[in-house]
Amino acid sequence: MTDQSNSAPPTSAQQLTGAGRSLSQMLRNGRTLWTVVLILTCAGLAALATSMYLSPDLVTVAALSIGAIGLWATGLVPEYWTALAFFLVAVIFGVAAPETIFSGFHSSTFWLLFSGLVLGAAIKHTTLDKRAAGILALLPLRSYGGLLTGIVVFSVALAFVMPSSIGRIMILLPVISALAERVGFGAASNGRTGMLAVATFGTFAPAFTILPANAPNMILVGMSETIYGINISYFDYLLLHFPVLGVVKSAVLVGLAMVMFPDRIPPHSVKVAPTAAPFSRQERVLSLVLALCLLLWLTDQIHMVSPAWVGMAAALICLLPGADLTRKGCINTDLSYGALLFVAGIMGLGAVISSAGLGEAVVGAITGTVAFAGDWPVWNTSILIGLSTLVAMITNLPGVPAVMTPLAGELSDATGLPLETVLMTQVVAFSNVFLPFQAPPLIAAIQAGNLPAGAVIRLCLSLFLISLLLLAPLDLLWWHVLGMF
Repeated sequence: MTDQSNSAPPTSAQQLTGAGRSLSQMLRNGRTLWTVVLILTCAGLAALATSMYLSPDLVTVAALSIGAIGLWATGLVPEYWTALAFFLVAVIFGVAAPETIFSGFHSSTFWLLFSGLVLGAAIKHTTLDKRAAGILALLPLRSYGGLLTGIVVFSVALAFVMPSSIGRIMILLPVISALAERVGFGAASNGRTGMLAVATFGTFAPAFTILPANAPNMILVGMSETIYGINISYFDYLLLHFPVLGVVKSAVLVGLAMVMFPDRIPPHSVKVAPTAAPFSRQERVLSLVLALCLLLWLTDQIHMVSPAWVGMAAALICLLPGADLTRKGCINTDLSYGALLFVAGIMGLGAVISSAGLGEAVVGAITGTVAFAGDWPVWNTSILIGLSTLVAMITNLPGVPAVMTPLAGELSDATGLPLETVLMTQVVAFSNVFLPFQAPPLIAAIQAGNLPAGAVIRLCLSLFLISLLLLAPLDLLWWHVLGMF
């Protein structure tokens, strides 16, 4: 006889479950298809608009840029896959020279990220992150909001003493991650995501108001001096931007994190050992390496060695056989090569857009149709901020001073605004990030901190809109008080 026990008909509950899974799969497939259609449509429209209003030579660059950014923004495929596809398509269609397409691999940002990943692996291997988290846990952690505020204050303070945004993020994230674990937040909890998000944005976004803390700041200052002979002082720059784009934006960041990642500190979660264990040899050596690394980062204006190569030297010490500062085989097991390919792709895309002149073409086309009002400086300043914001969305954040600074003289004549005011409108734009893919430090944070990309994108968009609609007008009011126009 045949055993019927294994061929019983499915129950109603099993049938409903199976139907639900099938429906869910169909919906996912449908969303994927519509996402692909949307990305292709946007790329096609960008190519059509470019051929009609700009130059046919820029069609391929425009379509490729929209396609790559669309795939990165939607997460339809892994980020490294999009980066590799970009390299392949760009080389096959010859949109730029190979050294431009692959320029991300020899950029200092790429190697600073590599060294940051190694330092992060060393901090975890030696458990130095847990020791630092234990020290931070001694602070009075009475509320979730207070915890986020303390992290933001510490992150902003770090930007005053450490010039590299990726370096700051790579040091912060392991410590904040360990602190989240010590406080009692799980790996996928809102609390952990909120802590890592405010640490990342807190040491990145307000740092645009601190002169040497981010790359676009220094590009703007250097080009202003080279082209126009204008020397921008540290204090004047800080006074003009930090009160609104630094302090107020930090407060907005804490509020957004509490709304978007609501949580509360678990009761009796922070446990402090009665006596701290003595530092191990590995912890002492790594602490010395990190201290020397930080010292050299702080004094880079004296020795003129790029933070990337300082970080590389520290990474080599950590990877030295016998030093026991990283796990055996760390180079193969603990580093995210997907993150490195992603950053190289982002940097390569920005270089291609810049070399093709897409940003300049868009600005030139728009400024030819915009009506500046000679007796309405607020309107003119707002238009300039909008133009710089558009350039940041088309290229990347360092692309703003690279594109807009050479045009500042003509824009000053067209608007009747002082040249210094025209130059400073760029800061309002490149300090306001539309999507993380414009900023390699945010990409590095997503990868190194294992942050959900969707959560970072939502926070980025929310902060962008609030900054554009609320903080930018408030900043212009502050400028008027200071007599900028």
